[in-house]
Amino acid sequence: ATFAGGAIASPETDALQRFVDKVVTLSATFQQVQKDERGTVMSASSGRLWLSRPGKFKWSYEKPYQQLMVCDGKELWSFDPDLAQAMVRPAGATLQGTPAQLLTDRAALDQHFRIEGAGSDEGALRLKLLPKSPDSDFKLIEMWFVESVPVRMRFHDPLGGVSDVEFKDIKTNVALDASVFRFTPPKGTEVIRAEGPT
Repeated sequence: ATFAGGAIASPETDALQRFVDKVVTLSATFQQVQKDERGTVMSASSGRLWLSRPGKFKWSYEKPYQQLMVCDGKELWSFDPDLAQAMVRPAGATLQGTPAQLLTDRAALDQHFRIEGAGSDEGALRLKLLPKSPDSDFKLIEMWFVESVPVRMRFHDPLGGVSDVEFKDIKTNVALDASVFRFTPPKGTEVIRAEGPT
């Protein structure tokens, strides 16, 4: 599939296109840092992620708090073990703008963003994703690729806050069992069903 929404061909958009076309599964560890509009670190977290096209992902925060997002392509589960609470909603109801969802849903990228090359940066190719909707949660998302694999994403919110996600230990196109993307709420979990965006 090519990006129909008019992404201008460039080395950066080519890297994204090759990632979309050639990477079927991906696993990695991640470090995420959130800063406010003054650049003050608000939170730092780390964990693991697994992606499988089309539309399956597992995004597991492990430190400092555990939290889990799992999508089997049909339903998206968000689970907070500290609250013993899980929310489930249709996977297609909303583009959440989570890194995992952006990386697995090729149609959503093109549908929701204008994609521009932004040159190279310390050996990586940088892309800008500019939301088409004025109601987007973000004013800009940046992605960095090395050899057609995403190594970093940065989310800019409308108030000036920034969330930076770096990926390490990246493995692509290794077999991932379907059970990775299934979630069964532990006994005693409160399950909240939502029909659409929250």
